[in-house]
Amino acid sequence: VLGKSLIWDMQAGSDGRTACATCHFHAGADQRAPNQLSNAFGAVAVNHLLTESDFPFHQLSDATDNRSTVLRDSKAVAGSAGVLQRLFTDLFPGLAYEWGSDVVGGSPFSLGGLNTRQVTGRNSPSVINAVFNYRNFWDGRAGDVFTGATPFGDSDKGVHALNVATGSPVYEPVRITNASLASQAVGPALSAVEMAYSGKSWPKMGKKMLALRPLAIQTVAPDDGVLGGLVDGSGRGIAVANYLALVRAAFQPQYWDSDQLVDSSGNLLDHSGLPANPNEFTVAEYNFGVFWGLAIQAYEATLVADDSRLDRYFDGDAQALTSSEKIGLDAFQNGGNNAGQCVTCHSGAESTLSSISYFARNGAFQAGGRAGNSGVDVGFFRIGVRPVSEDAGLGGLDGFGIPLSRAVQAGRVKQSSANGLFKTPGLRNVELTGPYMHNGGMASLEQVVAFYSRGGDFPGDGNLGPGIERHNLTPGNQTVLVNLLKAMTDDRVRYERAPFDHPELCVPVAAQQADNQTLVQDTTNPQFTSSASEQWAGIPAVGRSGSPVPLQTFEELLKGLGTDGSRAHSFVDACSVTWPAQ
Repeated sequence: VLGKSLIWDMQAGSDGRTACATCHFHAGADQRAPNQLSNAFGAVAVNHLLTESDFPFHQLSDATDNRSTVLRDSKAVAGSAGVLQRLFTDLFPGLAYEWGSDVVGGSPFSLGGLNTRQVTGRNSPSVINAVFNYRNFWDGRAGDVFTGATPFGDSDKGVHALNVATGSPVYEPVRITNASLASQAVGPALSAVEMAYSGKSWPKMGKKMLALRPLAIQTVAPDDGVLGGLVDGSGRGIAVANYLALVRAAFQPQYWDSDQLVDSSGNLLDHSGLPANPNEFTVAEYNFGVFWGLAIQAYEATLVADDSRLDRYFDGDAQALTSSEKIGLDAFQNGGNNAGQCVTCHSGAESTLSSISYFARNGAFQAGGRAGNSGVDVGFFRIGVRPVSEDAGLGGLDGFGIPLSRAVQAGRVKQSSANGLFKTPGLRNVELTGPYMHNGGMASLEQVVAFYSRGGDFPGDGNLGPGIERHNLTPGNQTVLVNLLKAMTDDRVRYERAPFDHPELCVPVAAQQADNQTLVQDTTNPQFTSSASEQWAGIPAVGRSGSPVPLQTFEELLKGLGTDGSRAHSFVDACSVTWPAQ
């Protein structure tokens, strides 16, 4: 209950409007097309609407030959729009939106002096089945050891919890294993690109969230699979006083039951009771990062998709796959006529015929994310999506996904053979999670399969070795592989049935433009005079029975299909949330 509330709650963002789910609302990923571009190496097409003609980002004159003439090559990334670039000042007591100031000048996400939302430097992977990943994020920086405040596992030497079991709070190191989801969850919450104003801390996050009623501004379906029995009489949020009540129900009292006050570093103050100023914190507020990570992990651990037609075929239903899909499965597993060999990377205990997470090797528990015979992490591979110099991937080593060229220039990273390696994603529901690859540079599964057929787009990279092998797939091979990939969709995900149901969400889909060079200024909040006004779309609440129509695919979105009500999440629904006055 706590985890589902936190991950879908728009109050969590510094603007009071951005949830974790803002980037993970569509089959666990992000389906938006406007204002989704970032570029660490050049200008950003601010507020650009992605269209079919933008894909693939690397276009060749001959799609079968990666050495043919390049017709288009973009270093841009189709990421996810997070928050506007702002500096954190403080909280407004009892309110979800925070006090801050616009960053003026120097932001690539601005046009005509007005800022738009920043966009992440990598495409958002799905949170569905992510519980099986030994390490999370594309570069694996979310370790399997959770330390309570950062994604970085044992490399984080901080002490991020207070324990009051003996009366007076004492520092307690946090070290929880098999907790990569918790490690991942604490990253975006304080990211100055994704959810937070720059300079915000976990104690401040705790002070805000523990005082708020969960999901207070969002509709929750009466039959929500987790929250249904708790829905407030207003239909918005759940009927508990505040998040502190949920924390008390979910966690042992020694982590919240104290009136001793501490400072932002956890040092004991000489008094107790209610905080007298914004820089005094309760033990519960100080420990909020632990609550946040573990609760979101508990919820995300229920998001297991294991009932696709492929699953049913593996369970003994020979009719679950078509003849074309069976040929595709043979090519995928056995490389029929040297056509597939996909299991070279998409393999392991999580993807065997008896497992629950087929084709999801991605540094998962069987592989352990440990070094294989090649000396690199066996769940991570260099496949030649982009040059290594643009994104170091696993070799970034700085923990923040900084592009390799910048990190080397700053003296923070040395180039190594691990550079350019990225986590192999699971393939379940891949039909619904476009655009594809860590840069979001491919719009369709056909483009993805053609990429593997030609052996990637950047097959070798200096002394770092080759990428993937050329597979030379015939058109027929490519067709049956795409058909197989579509057979990996779980209809519970496609129709948002429990456990994939969710509260209402409103997502920002674009800044408002007066013309090609001018944005419309947001005049609703005098704090922020350099922000653009925004357009919003509604993602309606859905209960355990799911939606009557399937999720729209990214291809359908680009083609304009499904806006007649035949697809969910086609961004034609209005946002019903009323923002609190600011």
